[in-house]
Amino acid sequence: MLIVSKTYSQQIYVCKYKSDADIKIYVTEYKSEATLMVYITEYKYDAKGIKGIWFFTKYKSEADWKIFYTKSKNEADIVIYYTKYKSEAGWGKK
Repeated sequence: MLIVSKTYSQQIYVCKYKSDADIKIYVTEYKSEATLMVYITEYKYDAKGIKGIWFFTKYKSEADWKIFYTKSKNEADIVIYYTKYKSEAGWGKK
């Protein structure tokens, strides 16, 4: 997978322009469509490994991944679903 080989941490920066991003993301409303279930944490130290726990940073230079949200599922490198539960975070969970 593209993302797995990219990094082992999950500090995220959201880009305004697709050309600035490492990864294009599509957010689905349905768990069954997701490649990755993502839990957003408030704590930087929680966002370790490649387990779908993301910490959003305000600074591009701190980010492990620079993402761009696309409105088209066909344009996306990855389809994610935001979960409220940390235990649901991870790859291929539905």
